[in-house]
Amino acid sequence: MVHLRLILVSGKTQDFTFSPNDSATDIAKHVFDNWPAGWEEETVSSPSILRLIFQGRFLHGNVTLGALKLPPGRTTVMHLVARETLPEPNSHGQRNREKTTESNCCLLL
Repeated sequence: MVHLRLILVSGKTQDFTFSPNDSATDIAKHVFDNWPAGWEEETVSSPSILRLIFQGRFLHGNVTLGALKLPPGRTTVMHLVARETLPEPNSHGQRNREKTTESNCCLLL
């Protein structure tokens, strides 16, 4: 089993236990269906807008917990946010490549 501590933008946390075979989509649906009592102010309209962030990256729906190779027996922290769409997997890198044509230099006298 995989132990997750999910953190909302508000800072509220809740611990959950999942199978390594559970995907990001499965987790979002489970959390939506079992919305914690202390999270009423952050209630969302659909599980499809819940997104997981792990180590600074959005997890796409089909990524399983097992694929992340999380340390067994420990609680892993992930952020849970409401967001309609996800950035493309390599969109950040593409932006960085596009910016290389710009020049940001200054002259000190």
